[in-house]
Amino acid sequence: MVRKFLYIVAGLIVLVLAGLLAYRIWGVELMRAAMVPGEDFRAVRGLTPADYRDAKLWLARPDIANNPALWTPGGEQPRRQPGGAAVFFIHPTSYLNRAHWNAPLDDKEANDRAALFLRGQASAFNAVGEIWAPRYHQATFGAFLTDQANADRALDQAYRDVLAAFDAFVAQVGPDRPIILAGHSQGGLHLTHLLRDRVAGKPLARRIVAAYVVGWPVSTVTDLAALGLPACARADQRGCILSWQSFAEPADPSLITDNYDRTTGFDGRPRKGTRMLCTNPITGTPFTAAPASANLGTLYPSEDLSTAQLRPGTVGARCDARGLLLIGSPPDVGPYVLPGNNYHVYDYSLFWANVRADAARRRAAR
Repeated sequence: MVRKFLYIVAGLIVLVLAGLLAYRIWGVELMRAAMVPGEDFRAVRGLTPADYRDAKLWLARPDIANNPALWTPGGEQPRRQPGGAAVFFIHPTSYLNRAHWNAPLDDKEANDRAALFLRGQASAFNAVGEIWAPRYHQATFGAFLTDQANADRALDQAYRDVLAAFDAFVAQVGPDRPIILAGHSQGGLHLTHLLRDRVAGKPLARRIVAAYVVGWPVSTVTDLAALGLPACARADQRGCILSWQSFAEPADPSLITDNYDRTTGFDGRPRKGTRMLCTNPITGTPFTAAPASANLGTLYPSEDLSTAQLRPGTVGARCDARGLLLIGSPPDVGPYVLPGNNYHVYDYSLFWANVRADAARRRAAR
């Protein structure tokens, strides 16, 4: 199942948050004890498109004050005038509590962490249009550390909220406006299902500028056809999918690839041995290489994560044969590098300015 991949990604992130030393001593069992909820799954009232008319259910929306997605580093500015593309962004997991299988919508710590993700990730799109990012009953990290049926129910609960939010988003932005879809990690998982359920084979597909399925594997053999859009083959192509997973070198992606190889694709066939889609965010094309000099700007955050500097020309990238994005020697962009030189947490910020330029270029293409 696709969920098993998020099991590993989430486990790795929790590993960093919980402490590398403890993991090395006690491993996954320690994380399970600390993070997997002890209660049985209890469904909460699922949200509806009507619920999402309320601005309080959005972390980012054009009419929200102090919108975290409008953050920019020095020298950059968000779009000031209304209009442009409508951007639907699904944030990664920000709820770490084991008290519940799904995050309460009013959990301050989870919402503050999600806002931080919007500043470092969704902000890359704020020059090309207006960003909408829903709150949702996201599955807790612990749901990705177990094979319990409770975990599947938690993910289903989260995805139903995302679908409701997306339906409300489409209704509110109008019938003709171009749409950009983006997400990361758990958000990337939900985005793949949203593409399958709301875009593939639907008239809406004609309005999609691009879909950024970042930090989540998309098999070029077993997944792409079900998502309704092709992989982006050109830097100026509209209506296509971009995806990458970042590793510094020497890379050890075995925790990712071993579990990916155990999963089944959207077409029902095993993903084992299939290539993962790798879009080089510097070039905007798949399975290519680019030097650091072509990187328009990487975010280097301050120690307290309150701001960041944009530095060009420091990180290059190339896709390997399996579909991983390799970035060369480890850059010092922050403390949350995962085992195996996995730069998952920094998938967007490593290429922030290139993602920004990519979205604008695809928006302008015909």
